[in-house]
Amino acid sequence: MQHGHPEHAHHAAPVVPDAHSEAHEGHGAAHQGHGPASWSMAVKATLHCLTGCAIGEVLGMAIGTALAWHNAPTLALSIVLAFFFGYSLTFWAVTRAGLSLRAAVGVALAADTVSIAVMELVDNASLLVIPGAMDAQLSDALFWWALALAFAVAFVVTTPVNKWMIGRGRGHAVVHQYH
Repeated sequence: MQHGHPEHAHHAAPVVPDAHSEAHEGHGAAHQGHGPASWSMAVKATLHCLTGCAIGEVLGMAIGTALAWHNAPTLALSIVLAFFFGYSLTFWAVTRAGLSLRAAVGVALAADTVSIAVMELVDNASLLVIPGAMDAQLSDALFWWALALAFAVAFVVTTPVNKWMIGRGRGHAVVHQYH
């Protein structure tokens, strides 16, 4: 896609299998362009990501803690569930907008993978450096304060990443056309 400047043709928006043609046949390229992304858009995308990550991570931590698992399997479960719930929120939203299951999977993967990965990397790294956080139990205030702090740090780091990606027609930019 050339966005009016042939010399910038290599900056084309990502191709998501069947998603654009299926839901927006005949709408042209109006939704596929890229340009400056607002901080508001980036914050909304990051809050969406944070919601899915928080659901998955809290559930994973709760399961791992309740089963008295060691830190590594608890973190692994939390990360897997964070990706699952992060993708699920987007998947649910775009299927409600009319995308097929296959197209919705493609959109969710394109929209959320980098955001969730950055969020999880920063969030879990934060938990690992907060003294006692990984050994805290669900009933400990430290568990919840450390998790809240880790999410806050991850939000601050991930928001500019999402802004950068949206400005290039990637990340949550591929979802905005379905709202």
